[in-house]
Amino acid sequence: MTEARVAITYNNHIAHVQLTRPDKMNAVDQAMIDAVIAAGQEVAASDARVCVLSGAGKGFCAGIDIGGLGAMIGKDPETLLMPRTHGDGTTNQWQEVAMVWARLPQPVIAAVHGVCYGAGMQLALGADIRIAAPEARFAVMEMKWGIVPDMGGMVLLPRLVRSDVLRRLTYTAEPVSAETAAAWGLVTELADNPLAAAMTLAEELTLKSPAALRAAKALIGYAETQDADAVLLEESQVQAGLMGTPEQMEVVAATFAKRAPVFK
Repeated sequence: MTEARVAITYNNHIAHVQLTRPDKMNAVDQAMIDAVIAAGQEVAASDARVCVLSGAGKGFCAGIDIGGLGAMIGKDPETLLMPRTHGDGTTNQWQEVAMVWARLPQPVIAAVHGVCYGAGMQLALGADIRIAAPEARFAVMEMKWGIVPDMGGMVLLPRLVRSDVLRRLTYTAEPVSAETAAAWGLVTELADNPLAAAMTLAEELTLKSPAALRAAKALIGYAETQDADAVLLEESQVQAGLMGTPEQMEVVAATFAKRAPVFK
């Protein structure tokens, strides 16, 4: 089942994680949940320097498989949602689908085309950067089913968009264009071929210090949740841990020599 839902390839220090349920527009069912979480755990433990997320077929992800929603009817919601089974006791399995990528030590780039709705949108929000095709469509879909975003969206969305935009997206469940999503802060940039653009950016990042990239991602996450004094201290501590290391010295040497750095 896992192989039918997600494919993982590694090349040139780039992990490419692709949703592979194109006949269902990569809709998220239990097998997809399990596969996406397992993929995140695998990439986190790998020596990949960058990760790219994409969807096979005509769209990135259409959201939750409606059949899965029906299967939950009649079950105790607290039993389904409240156990903190993942993320060192911080998330349930649905939240982990997005949050595993937000916590991934490596930078994550999402290449989005076609539909990116509901669970798919929250998955994309777990990435550091989102590159979208001009025809891509985005929606916070949960209100359509009488529920609220519950897959990490309320952690990730407020970091990207204004409160009024967040409320409009959530209250209406209306899809918005990639152009609007970019204007509102959901999308980093547009590209006719988002996967190719994501891979090009990923290749560029493989030439950066792996330790510095991971440190920068962790520091940015810390800065988004802590007060100024704590962030000032943290950035000094992180910097002290990077300066003078062999890897940092290789970056300096490569820059002066105008060559690509070589990392072990």
